[in-house]
Amino acid sequence: MAERGDALLPLGGPWGLGPHLGRTPAAGGCGWATRLVSALRGWHRDPGAPARGGRASRKRGPVEQALGKSRGSFSTKLHLRADRGGKPVVLLLTAGERHEQSVFVPLMERGAVKRPGGRGRLRKRPQRLVGDKGYSSGKVRRYLRQHSIGATIPKKRGEQPQWVFDRELYRERNRVERCINRLKQYRRVATRYEKLAVNYLAMVTIAAILIWL
Repeated sequence: MAERGDALLPLGGPWGLGPHLGRTPAAGGCGWATRLVSALRGWHRDPGAPARGGRASRKRGPVEQALGKSRGSFSTKLHLRADRGGKPVVLLLTAGERHEQSVFVPLMERGAVKRPGGRGRLRKRPQRLVGDKGYSSGKVRRYLRQHSIGATIPKKRGEQPQWVFDRELYRERNRVERCINRLKQYRRVATRYEKLAVNYLAMVTIAAILIWL
């Protein structure tokens, strides 16, 4: 993503526009128009490095703004955790090339759902997690065991086969896919128009609120 800004030239000062503005150049001399052309020479050809730099450019770089090159193009990846009813609970953004497991712990540590019956404190951790093969790793499974969370995640090719895998329960993962499709019905979610990641996340959050309503 490239950004171009408009340059504002001051009237007067080193550009020499003030004293000669509106005057006709003398015969044989270089008038203010000629000096203006000389001053602007190089602005439209062979542009140099942007003026922004240092800490400001790092803060507004593509990585910090959840932008990166994935298989398709320059994109943003939306990581989603939904409840059993197919409603979004936690939303996180990363660059398009980031792996799902890079934000697995923040997805699990945030958000809360109601307990059965709607009484008592909100439940921060689910009883069971249903995920695709992208979340199949020893690190993820150890985290789930340490927090007493059941796992219904198919193993990748080459991993040791698991003894128990509930295929019927795994079919409920389609509720997450349907939730993502509902979010994509909003144009500003399906196509990112905002430059800043915080603004884009705000648009996604508004769409999630509408789904809950």
